[in-house]
Amino acid sequence: MAAEAQPIGSKGWLSYRPELKVLDCTIRDGGLMNNHQFDRDLVRAVIEACAAAGVDYVELGYKTSRALASPAEYGPWKFCDEAVLREVVGDKPAGLKLSVMADADRTDYKTDIVPREQSVLDMVRVAAYIHQIPTAIEMIQDAHDKGYETTVNLMAVSTIRDWELDEALAALAQSPVDVLYLVDSFGTLYREQVEALMAKYHTFGDPAGKEFGIHAHNNCQLAYANSIEAIIQGANYIDASIAGLGRGAGNCQMELLLGFLHNPKFRLRPILQCIRDYIEPLRGKLRWGFSVPYMISGQLNQHPREAIRFMESGDSSDIVRFYDSMVEEE
Repeated sequence: MAAEAQPIGSKGWLSYRPELKVLDCTIRDGGLMNNHQFDRDLVRAVIEACAAAGVDYVELGYKTSRALASPAEYGPWKFCDEAVLREVVGDKPAGLKLSVMADADRTDYKTDIVPREQSVLDMVRVAAYIHQIPTAIEMIQDAHDKGYETTVNLMAVSTIRDWELDEALAALAQSPVDVLYLVDSFGTLYREQVEALMAKYHTFGDPAGKEFGIHAHNNCQLAYANSIEAIIQGANYIDASIAGLGRGAGNCQMELLLGFLHNPKFRLRPILQCIRDYIEPLRGKLRWGFSVPYMISGQLNQHPREAIRFMESGDSSDIVRFYDSMVEEE
């Protein structure tokens, strides 16, 4: 009889945990860099590469209210209309699931998220800041009742006070959400913080039978390391993006993660081919990935919007001036 696979972090570094799921957020998080205006060939290429690589989920974008965002300014992945999704996805590859993100207070979820049997989507991921928990719980219930898998991505966890996080997790644990996500929105967390936060998530989530996930940003070059730490601490849902494409400094790199997991179902070559043919040609225009301004915002536990603005300015070479301006804002 074959030996049972051991959880990563217990014993045997060449073993793997078969219940781990990988979610690709290239199109959704990367869309924050270009107003969600990826062309459809690129989106199809990402879907096909992830399917061939054995990735479990692909997140295609947002369900954003048209009262808050104009289709004249934003591309189709800001809204993820069902007709557009069906046109691009076609016959969904076997074994691959599709997700969409719904921001609390920015989604007409009662009308724009249709019942699952009418959709190509499998999962709805509700993103919320701490003050939006009541709305998030209503959205989770709505998506659950419509038949979707659900996650809650509690944003900017590095800024939440301890007692507030306890209350939020206690309330979310009583909802029908499937996965509680630890989200390092500002790319500021260190390994020890991930360990402590995961322990807190377990305290509230385990009695309710919840799963756990990690969505890490790379401002301090720790997205990959923090994702591994979350896996060691029991996270079974791991977000990554191809070549790290994502807002600002980007996310945990898919190509690094798949190699680390050792699960023979994952295949690296399709991801590398997608990087070569579709993702790297975008780098000169979108300019994601590690940079000193993003590092500064991460180390100061601040949203990267100022770093993005600085990087897009006509003079982005004076990093000392940028640092001084950020310190003055604290």
